[in-house]
Amino acid sequence: MTFSRPLPSPNALTAPYWQAAHQRELKLPRCEACAKFHFYPRSACPHCGSTQLGWHTASGKGEVYSFTVVHRAPSKGFEELVPYVVAVVALAEGPHLMTRLTQVQPDTVRIGMPVQVDFEKQDEETTLPVFCPVEK
Repeated sequence: MTFSRPLPSPNALTAPYWQAAHQRELKLPRCEACAKFHFYPRSACPHCGSTQLGWHTASGKGEVYSFTVVHRAPSKGFEELVPYVVAVVALAEGPHLMTRLTQVQPDTVRIGMPVQVDFEKQDEETTLPVFCPVEK
């Protein structure tokens, strides 16, 4: 028996993010007035208050800002993953994203570790951005 994990429920503000992820692209909202990226998507810029927002492709590069190793699955759908790393990644563009780190042993993760975006297809409609270490 297979157990599913919860999937995002896109709305009018977040749909462009999830659509881009499904196309294996990381897009973030950026203010057209002050040119600053932000995340999570919202109707006004958190930096200057402008409502002139657009979606722009991000580099997908960043570094581990914080992390924890999950040893106990929060539900049946996550049991096959444990242990796994949940991290906050500071993107090169400035925003921080909470994500899962992949392709890494949990005991090797460090604050400041360079990472890059990757994508995991969940079903025919949903692809999630995840991050993995940058090969040196």
